[in-house]
Amino acid sequence: MKRFVKRILTLLLAAAITAGGISLYLSSFGLTVSKYTLTSEKIDYPFRVVQLTDLHNSQFGRDNSRLLEKVLAQEPDLILITGDLLNQNEERTDVAESLIRQLSASAPVCVSFGNHEAGHERRYGTDLRKLYTDAGAVVLEYGWQDMEVNGQPIRLGGFYGYGLPKFLLEINQQRRNEYDFLYDLEDTDRFTLLMCHMPVSWIRYGSLDSWKMDCVFAGHDHGGQVRIPFVGGVWAPDQGWFPGQEAGLYYSRDESRVLVLSRGLGNTDMLPRFNNIPEIVTVDFLPAAGTE
Repeated sequence: MKRFVKRILTLLLAAAITAGGISLYLSSFGLTVSKYTLTSEKIDYPFRVVQLTDLHNSQFGRDNSRLLEKVLAQEPDLILITGDLLNQNEERTDVAESLIRQLSASAPVCVSFGNHEAGHERRYGTDLRKLYTDAGAVVLEYGWQDMEVNGQPIRLGGFYGYGLPKFLLEINQQRRNEYDFLYDLEDTDRFTLLMCHMPVSWIRYGSLDSWKMDCVFAGHDHGGQVRIPFVGGVWAPDQGWFPGQEAGLYYSRDESRVLVLSRGLGNTDMLPRFNNIPEIVTVDFLPAAGTE
């Protein structure tokens, strides 16, 4: 009996080690696509957006060939990259440049900065706006553009900031540029998209209710880094341990506005991603029923 129990325990341990190894591998080198459909009365013509975030110089296949293949298979009308394409403690920029160059050959690419772009520029003096622009992207850093995507007029903005709600910005003059940018961005009747690397204000502080942004795309949280079944992510920046809100869709109180929060693609933490396959996000924006 003891021998039988020991054998069973040995098999269970071997299975757990094997499963853990597979999860570690997939969480570093796998790719998954999360697909969402969002509707709005402000949309007349459907369009598709692919979001990439937090690449951190990772490569999926030679010169990111597998990542490129997955993205192009989505047939996006617009590709949004919401920061941290590279690492602030690595001088190299070739991975980010090459990916932008390849993606922009097939669809418009727009980029906003994350904390690693900001850190990289401080440390190495790199002009990442010029570098990304020369590679083929539209860089929106405290900036916005009115454009048409598959016939649909939109306003797209991007910035590296928190997006604090209005009542906090009005008493925090150190973030006056953020305050002015968001007020300017929301002053339109167009369907409005915002690239904002850090999600915490939109999740925790009511910014989706405060600002008239129809859809915000964010990253930064890496899906909680380590994901536990039925629990979610273990830790997220600005939110702490077991945040419970580190990936997916989050709505304003009236459900008219939404945050799309991606788990991202790469990693810079000492703790590896676990049970957390790198993610490409695809969003189909459609007219609301009865508005077509």
